[in-house]
Amino acid sequence: MQDLPDLDDLLDPLPDEIGPLARELVGLVGGMPGLTGKVMRGWRSVNFRHAKAGHVCAVFPYADRVSLYFEHGRVLSDPEGLLMGDELKTGRFLRLYPGKPIPEASIYVLVSEAIALFA
Repeated sequence: MQDLPDLDDLLDPLPDEIGPLARELVGLVGGMPGLTGKVMRGWRSVNFRHAKAGHVCAVFPYADRVSLYFEHGRVLSDPEGLLMGDELKTGRFLRLYPGKPIPEASIYVLVSEAIALFA
């Protein structure tokens, strides 16, 4: 994954247990082929783009959780029922909490599908 120098600034104001979770998720998503991440201070997120698929997803750290938002989450298959946000028009999101395991394989499938649908 590329270096994200502004990530510390984004995570520093949050509780200590959020930083490692957010960093692990950013590393997982940022390590996927073809994605580039950028800290968006105004959005308080790390956004991930693909050269052909455009904006794919974003990591949003909060005081009690970290969310992975998919720009076109409505069109993603979600056989495990991990995605939330039925009230949203196009996006969907996954909530992760400190102390709970990250569903790495499921996230890899969701991100891969999100790229494949629009690339």
